Amino acid sequence: MVSSPVRQFAVSRLLLRLAAPLAIAISVAACSTPVATHGGVTVTGSTNLSSDEIRQATEIWGQRYDENPKDKATILNFAAALRLNGQPDQAVAVLRKGVITFPKDEEIAAAYGKALAASGDFDTALRVIRDAQRPDRPDWKLYSAEGAILDQMGKTAEARAAYKQGLTIAPGEPTILNNLALSHLLVGELDESEKILRGAAQAPSATSRIRQNLALVLGLQGKFKEAEQVAASELDPKQAAANVAYLKSMLAQANTWNQIKDSEKKSG
Repeated sequence: MVSSPVRQFAVSRLLLRLAAPLAIAISVAACSTPVATHGGVTVTGSTNLSSDEIRQATEIWGQRYDENPKDKATILNFAAALRLNGQPDQAVAVLRKGVITFPKDEEIAAAYGKALAASGDFDTALRVIRDAQRPDRPDWKLYSAEGAILDQMGKTAEARAAYKQGLTIAPGEPTILNNLALSHLLVGELDESEKILRGAAQAPSATSRIRQNLALVLGLQGKFKEAEQVAASELDPKQAAANVAYLKSMLAQANTWNQIKDSEKKSG
């Protein structure tokens, strides 16, 4: 457990530094399936796309969007492709029009909120998600998206309350569990993050993204052999080995974990 706000901040900064490049490496791994969306909480595809495939998917979905900008699947896929292609503002614009076309669609609202958060507009993202939620028929996907946005805002307690509400509606839903596990990861609670991800990964509907996140958490704890085994089941073995090698090199850098220890001493 994280024992102080100062140490918590240091852990979060370190983990983000360690995890971000690995996440990029995972996201550009080869895959032949076009971009797709699932559940409205996170943009997913068949799992991974190369840079060339992302550009190709963006062109394909862009053409389809030009032909029929009011088709729901096209809106979601084009926005997903744009985000992966590094065009978050355009993704927001596409989804903003989608919300106007489908004002009561929870999936588009959740995707819009996520796109807004990705562009840094957390307050608007949160408002969009909450406005889309129906008190009489609450949607777990919206609660999960709300939690993810709150986590990005640093509001950990509120985020976990949102995940709890989502799990009340959809007990054991791996998408929510994945976001909850990442919530623990971001504040350095690696044991709890691993525990939750292990449970989520066992669900029949668990995605490759969840298992990749499990491999990441295992690697961050130095459990490299198991991390590589989990990653190898989702990625090309060479890519899995490269990811683990990256983690090893980062963790071996001088003063990596000493930064955490030093911050704890100063806080004491």
